[in-house]
This record gives sequence, structure tokens and C-alpha cells, in this order.
Amino acid sequence: MTRHADVRAALTHPAFEVPAVESGPYGTLAWLRASVSRFSTPQRHGERRAIVVDALGALDPDELRDEAARSTVAVLDQAGGRLDVMRDVARLVPLRVLAGRLGFADPAAAGTAVAVVAAAYHPGVDLALTRQADRAVATLLAVAPPDAPEVRANLIGLLVQACDATAGLIGAAAHHLLPPHGRLPGGDPPGGAGTAEMLAEVLRLDPPVRATRRVTATAVRLGGRELPASSPVLLRFDAANRDPQVFAEPAAFRPGRPGAGLLTFGAGERGCPGDRHALALATGVLDVLRERCHRTRAPLCHEPHPTLRVPTNLEVSVR
Repeated sequence: MTRHADVRAALTHPAFEVPAVESGPYGTLAWLRASVSRFSTPQRHGERRAIVVDALGALDPDELRDEAARSTVAVLDQAGGRLDVMRDVARLVPLRVLAGRLGFADPAAAGTAVAVVAAAYHPGVDLALTRQADRAVATLLAVAPPDAPEVRANLIGLLVQACDATAGLIGAAAHHLLPPHGRLPGGDPPGGAGTAEMLAEVLRLDPPVRATRRVTATAVRLGGRELPASSPVLLRFDAANRDPQVFAEPAAFRPGRPGAGLLTFGAGERGCPGDRHALALATGVLDVLRERCHRTRAPLCHEPHPTLRVPTNLEVSVR
């Protein structure tokens, strides 16, 4: 599904469900996937989502933004003349800040382990990655705050969901927003827009989450097509966010677009509960990068993934 109206309808229609996953022994990747709200059945999703909502409700997005900014300043101060935004900032700062605020005993260890779990999180990866992820889940449980197993699973799941998506957003934003070599950092943003407005446009034009999967629980008609029960459906956020029926000049980078139509964070009961927190973390990082960095002219490459768009590396000069 690529049309904005069809993607939004599928995200909010009860006939379209998240594909089921199989569970496994406590402390394994399979157990984690089967315990988090992300992959839960409709019958279990509400109670598990409430765990995540409650945990996020205790976090002030402004404080997350300020801590992410301070952490980014510390990284830049130690970087010398250049650094890789993806390796040194995007994949480290947001996870460590979030893990610390959620009560993980060792935020650095948690961030490292989360990256391993995220690489194997979606079903279908090879056995070697799964075994590595099993060990990483054990590490995360060892540093997670004490609570019921399902609560701890969903706190870990929150970090995993934030891992690639937030890193991809920061990487894409740095590519779009940082001045190229030869121009001073901290220049006027396009149209006078602030970082938050520009991030919203990056999420539309170059989303870190390109798509999500659903399966039809019953026969349903959508987009002029009859879909029988058990039909797999791929919902394309990247295409829906460029639908000319919703966005004028969809290929243009225009921060501050009027109206609401962005689908990158999903919609309906399974919409991302941490959108404000993710944007706060990314804003804190980008505010500092925009003030002190410019990007080199190295070509931008992305990690191979069917539904994510995350830069592999992004070198910048630091002042």
C-alpha cells in the first residue's frame, strides 16, 4: 500500500493486524518479541502498551533534549577535528540518555546490547544473529530495573524500537541540515524554521522507518482491492508521505508545511507512543551538530534493510 489514504486506513482498521511471532524461553530474543507491545496480539496489546506509555509519561521531553545536547557537546569536545555522526553520536547518545532515564543500571552497556538486539529484532534473521541477540537480551535483563518480567521486556522493547529509528532520523537530518564543507555551521535554517520543524520534514521526506507490515485477520476491501484473510500487506510510509494528493510539491524539502498528515510514527492504536521523546532526543543532538559541524562531501550510503533507512556513516568536521 502506497497511497496516503490507504496506508492510514490500514493502520487504523481492526482487520489489519501485526503478524504474529512465536515465543521462547525466558530471557531469549523470541521471549522478548512475544512479550512486547510491538508484536502483541490485539488481546494483549493494550495492557502492554500501557506499560510503555506509563514509562514514557515519567520522562520530560525537554529534559531528554537538554541531556542529549549536553552529551553531544561532550562527544564533540573529545572528537578532535572530525567524527562519524552515526558511530559517535546517533547510535550512542539517544540510547544512553533514554536508558539512563528509564532506570537501567549501566546505560552504556544497555546501549551496546540494544544495538545487537535491534539487528535481529524482526523475525527471519539467521541463527548466528539470533544467538548473539539472546546473549544481548540477557545483558539487558541484568541491568534493567527490577520489576515484573513483562514490564522489563517492554522497557527493553522501548529501547530497541528507539535504536535504529532515532539513529536513522539523526543521520538523515544531519545529511539534510548540516552545511556542506566550506560554509560556516549555525547558518540560518531554510525559511527561518527551527530544528523541530525541519525534523518533521525530514521524517516526511526521508523517514528512517520506510514501511511496516500487517496481515489481514478477515477479508477486507482497501484501495479498490479485495484482500482475503491472511493476506500479507506492506504499508509504505515513504510513499504515503510523498502522496501528491496530501502534500503539495512532495519531493521538495519544505519545513513548516501546513496541516497534519505525517505517517512515519504510525496512526491509530499502534501509533508510536514515544514520538515526542524521539523528537526531543533528536532535537537535542541536532541543535548541537548544527551549531558546531559541517558535513564532508563523502557519498551517503545506507544499511541494507527492507523497512529501515539508516545511514552507515556520516563524517563531519567539528569546530
